[in-house]
Amino acid sequence: MEILKQFQARGASGVVRRTSFNGRTVDFWSPPQPTPYLIVTHDGQNIFDKATATHHRTWELAGTATKVAAEFDVPPPIIIAVFHSSNLTDPFGRGKDLAPQDVFKDGVLPVVNHAGIWPTLTPSFELSEMRGNKYLADISEEIVPTISKFIGHEISPEHTAMLGASMGGLASLNGVARYPDLYKTALALSPHWTTGREPLVKGLMKTLPHAGEHKLWMSRGTKSLDANYGPFQELANDFAISLGYKYGRDLAAPVFNHTSHNERSWASYVNQALRFWLSTLS
Repeated sequence: MEILKQFQARGASGVVRRTSFNGRTVDFWSPPQPTPYLIVTHDGQNIFDKATATHHRTWELAGTATKVAAEFDVPPPIIIAVFHSSNLTDPFGRGKDLAPQDVFKDGVLPVVNHAGIWPTLTPSFELSEMRGNKYLADISEEIVPTISKFIGHEISPEHTAMLGASMGGLASLNGVARYPDLYKTALALSPHWTTGREPLVKGLMKTLPHAGEHKLWMSRGTKSLDANYGPFQELANDFAISLGYKYGRDLAAPVFNHTSHNERSWASYVNQALRFWLSTLS
């Protein structure tokens, strides 16, 4: 881990440290007091820094998490924000990182071009180029342990969540599926089901752990891309219920009317996702 710089976290005390892990940028923030709580987020460029955020709009997650934690009288969580790898030489790096690799390799075909995955109905990269498994392995086996050691944080899986939106929502569900002993909660905002439609829903949801130790949040809005998610999210909800998840206990699937598929919308209700996560932990 190479520390590149540090800057202020809006709405929260302390600083964000920007680091590089073998060329992948990772920002992280920790509260001044010790905490058992940890959130790992995708699309880390949108979490803290307006200069790197899409349309210069961040989630302001440190400030929001600090406020929500105070409601439960617990310390705020550490936040690890992992950047995707799209760049000028690899413009589809985000899709390669975040798509659930094994589900697509199992025969699910990408059918929609949205959220930075493929620009046409024909993939602009081969399925063999997908690297979702390595992406999650790097996060779970290197990035999280290294930052935790640097901070002096003892990883507590029951207090650890993975959070993301759109393709990052899919990656969060996939993270819990692949690392159920590390991430006990998936906070998936606007999971981008339409990139694989019903086969993607079935292929991903069946890999999740049965209810008992985990919690699932899967939300959507009603405008732009989110307007198309309804039937697929209902199917995902049904799959979760078949695995033993129960609304009001360890499953939430709220619909936020008049919200869209962008950072402004997700930032407006991520506090509710955090409340769901902390509600049975405090």
